Amino acid sequence: MRWYAFLLYPIALLYDLVTRLRNWFFDLGWLKSVSSPIPSIVVGNLSVGGTGKTPMVEFLIRMLRKEKQLATLSRGYGRKTKGFLEANPSVSPEEIGDEPFQIYQKFCNEISVVVGEDRVAALEKIASKPDVPELVILDDAFQHRYVTGDLQILLTTYQRPFFSDFLLPMGRLRESRAGAKRADVIIITKCPEDLSSSEKAKIRSKVVDYSSVNTPVLFSSIFYGEPVSLIDSIVFSPKIILLTGLANDQPLVEYVNKKYELLEVLSYTDHHEYLKADFDKVRTKVKQHASQNPVVLTTEKDAVKVKSNAPKGFLEEIPIFVLPIEVSFSSTDELTMVQLIQQKVFKKDNI
Repeated sequence: MRWYAFLLYPIALLYDLVTRLRNWFFDLGWLKSVSSPIPSIVVGNLSVGGTGKTPMVEFLIRMLRKEKQLATLSRGYGRKTKGFLEANPSVSPEEIGDEPFQIYQKFCNEISVVVGEDRVAALEKIASKPDVPELVILDDAFQHRYVTGDLQILLTTYQRPFFSDFLLPMGRLRESRAGAKRADVIIITKCPEDLSSSEKAKIRSKVVDYSSVNTPVLFSSIFYGEPVSLIDSIVFSPKIILLTGLANDQPLVEYVNKKYELLEVLSYTDHHEYLKADFDKVRTKVKQHASQNPVVLTTEKDAVKVKSNAPKGFLEEIPIFVLPIEVSFSSTDELTMVQLIQQKVFKKDNI
């Protein structure tokens, strides 16, 4: 917590009151929450960004796509459009948001990718389609209580778990820690691969202070693939200029610094809209390190906007590589996820 955070305590207290009242109104039924007309999984968090929601959504897609017809639904954070919109071959990240666009690029022939800030109305439209999906995954909808999912997945990072965090603006929580009681499963994300059983037990004991006693607590890690050229078959160089627009890029910086030779880090805020000045800065950094034959390495999410917004000739001039990212579980925790989906979503049907 920042040293001056105590000065923000009165604002955090007011924020806590507002969010508690809102949740209380939902609990009493004064604010209406409806069940999804389609079997649904909610993926979300209690904090502001950076918990790995998109990789988790992609994990679920990979797990279920061969057995079920899927759709994803999010509000499309940062998009320049409004209302209901389904991704299609001519859509841009500006129209649906960078993360939905990333998902569409990966799975466009296998799933439907939909955005809509009114999730209730969007689900009704999806349910009215001739080819109704068998499952919809709602991205970042844990606090969108107007819709109740069949399986509520709460994500929190190993580096900054919700039970050690504080409400905005003191910390990064969007509602109090007590919100964890709504979760059907809590996943600690971005864990070290060698996380010990004793440390897992300590984390579980802290989670259960705020969640329901029988709520499973699972642990996932991030797996990075081999860098892929953004446009052409360019020869990769381990001399890296890292370009990121993430809520927390520290785990990525540490990985790149360990795996490659990290020359520079150009770090921007989450969902950063890359402009000409940013591309000029990248070009300048590449020229400064020209003798070392560097490449620019960026995330899948950032690559969407880099490719879309880059000025003419930039992608041909600057060697840019994308670092794929996936979520991994232990075999035991992955089996628990499968069982939860069977029990909560498909009512013990085989998937």
